[in-house]
Amino acid sequence: MSTVLWSLLAFVSGCIPCSVWLGRLLCARDVRHFGDGNPGGVNAWKAGGWRVGAPAILLDMCKGVVPVSLAATVGGIETWGLIPVGLGPVLGHGFSPFLRLRGGKANAVSVGVWAALTSGMAVPVLLLFLGFAYALQRTDAWTVIFGGVGVFGLLLIRFPEPYILLLWAANMAFLILKHRHDLRLGVAPRPWLLRMLGRTA
Repeated sequence: MSTVLWSLLAFVSGCIPCSVWLGRLLCARDVRHFGDGNPGGVNAWKAGGWRVGAPAILLDMCKGVVPVSLAATVGGIETWGLIPVGLGPVLGHGFSPFLRLRGGKANAVSVGVWAALTSGMAVPVLLLFLGFAYALQRTDAWTVIFGGVGVFGLLLIRFPEPYILLLWAANMAFLILKHRHDLRLGVAPRPWLLRMLGRTA
């Protein structure tokens, strides 16, 4: 199969609104009515607890892992051909035709893509940076961006190929676009950090 076909399959994989469908199936709720209205795993968790949120997040990650892994191993897609394949699930999730192009922010899907491209190495690095950022400040969008910076550090050390770095840049541009409203709120330090710095919240 060609790069175009694998990219199309990756896009279709990303289009599947797992969180929305699981919310309706498992708790008879529309996850878009919770939290920030995003049709993603976090709001699925808010709508139905971990029994809905955990599988929703896992399935969203699989939307990135499965097509990218299959394209590389079965399809023989490599180097520059992996850029459209890697972006396929992200764009599909973000602009799903099933949701009238009003898809999610593709956080979990992006994790799946990078898990596939780095043989899982990106996951613990990402979790470490996300945890550190979350402990320091309260703006989730900035936590996501900081996690992406951590992945970039890993790529520079272990996967410094130009096509990988370009794919990371494109993925980050998408995440910034989807989080742009929350990013404008700026970084909100945790109260304990403010107290340590001698400032008030």
